[in-house]
Amino acid sequence: PTSTMFRVQPFHLQRQATRLASSAPAVKLFIDGKFVDSKATKFYDIHNPATGEVVARTPQATQEEMQAAVTSASNAFSTWKHSSLMTRQNFAFNLARIIRDNLHEIAKSITKEQGKTLADAEGDVLRGLQVVEHVCSLPTLTMGEIVNTVAKDMDTYSFKLPLGVCAGICPFNFPAMIPLWMFPLSIACGNTYVLKPSERDPGAAMMMVEMAKQAGLPDGVLNVIHGAHDAVNFLCDAPEIKALSFVGSDTAGLHIWERGTKNGKRVQSNMGAKNHGVILPDASKTATLNALVGAAFGAAGQRCMALSCVVLVGEAKAWVKDLVKMAEGLKMNEGFQAGADLGPMISPAAVKRAEKLIESGVQQGAKLLLDGRGKTVPGYEKGNWLGPTVLTGVKPHMDCYKEEIFGPVLVCVEVDTLDEAIALVNGNRWGNGTAIFTNSGAAARKYTMETDAGQVGVNVPIPVPLPFFSFTGNKASFVGDLNFYGKAGVQFFTQLKTVTSLWREGDAEVAKAATVMPTMK
Repeated sequence: PTSTMFRVQPFHLQRQATRLASSAPAVKLFIDGKFVDSKATKFYDIHNPATGEVVARTPQATQEEMQAAVTSASNAFSTWKHSSLMTRQNFAFNLARIIRDNLHEIAKSITKEQGKTLADAEGDVLRGLQVVEHVCSLPTLTMGEIVNTVAKDMDTYSFKLPLGVCAGICPFNFPAMIPLWMFPLSIACGNTYVLKPSERDPGAAMMMVEMAKQAGLPDGVLNVIHGAHDAVNFLCDAPEIKALSFVGSDTAGLHIWERGTKNGKRVQSNMGAKNHGVILPDASKTATLNALVGAAFGAAGQRCMALSCVVLVGEAKAWVKDLVKMAEGLKMNEGFQAGADLGPMISPAAVKRAEKLIESGVQQGAKLLLDGRGKTVPGYEKGNWLGPTVLTGVKPHMDCYKEEIFGPVLVCVEVDTLDEAIALVNGNRWGNGTAIFTNSGAAARKYTMETDAGQVGVNVPIPVPLPFFSFTGNKASFVGDLNFYGKAGVQFFTQLKTVTSLWREGDAEVAKAATVMPTMK
């Protein structure tokens, strides 16, 4: 299919005023290649976080609808698993082109439903698109191995095969990037897929699903269900599903891992984080502070790789005042407004939780140098606002340090040496990522080698690898055996078959043709 501009008003939304108290449209399911109205009796409101307006509603799909999606994927697998690598690669090429052509439209959906600034939303789509573009190298990614003559006249080779039906459960904070971590690679590896977008902001995922259909994906290869706990448990239990991918909170991630693995599924689960940025006094001050402020407060702090804790080493402790001044200069606004640096949080409950942890820090002895509580934006007074907040004098026993706040809150810890900083980072239960800011190659190498975090940035505040590597969070930030995307992602979505063959050299000799009447001997 040629790349054409996507509908600004996609047909994944269905007006259902007869069954809903609100005139807001209901999000459709996607089953067997068709957008389907759900017969659900329970719906989740999708709010614009900047206005509080209900912009759509997500159905809790019925058991029959969820089973229909899985059955469709299971039936489609019988033929899709035999599709050629070139067919699947061509799908990836088409999907990447269509997403790139419509990147801005997807981003607008994200800003409307999730709240992040339009520029940040475009980055959300772009980082997911980069995974799709890497999937275009599928023939190389899925190559097998061969060893000739392991014994006389005997060869052994292995190759990758698809698993079957796979499924993905997505978070609210990256409505485009995380689905694109999941279904394109799985499908390209020959699997079929059932996707559950976040019930809070499914619009971007639904747009990309329609784009996948436009890219030439056969009916049934990709299906979408909606819901919350019931949908998650269904995916964990469905015997047809062979592998589950999840990104989100610790509580949900551990539940999915435990329930999914007990049912014999492969599970990869990215969860919580408390990412530390270690600042040495020899670092480039202005560049470092700019990096810290962007990584701590961008996306209203709702990133699993946000730098939510800064560790000031030695004389770098004096930089706090400049850090606060930079944070004060950030512009909080509705995401479509020009010049907005950060938008609202996802929900009033998220704001309340963050404010509670800020207050706990104050009560436990931290100093509140910048208080973002109680802030509003003119014209958007009903939004979920929490401005940049900075706590100093934070100690490891404080709740604001121990918990993932997941908001625009930066906690500052002071230590005297790099060794103390390393011990602090390694003592934290999470291990998603960390960063060090320094002009010393020796210090950077020491930190890189001795820190336990799975992803390390050297003068890079958010060290999320590009997709030819894998996302390698560890410790309590990840459960499972194989990480997302890259080589690990291919391994997760495939299984190995090994063949040992014997063709005796003597059997290659051609006997003389017999011309006499054959007789039984």
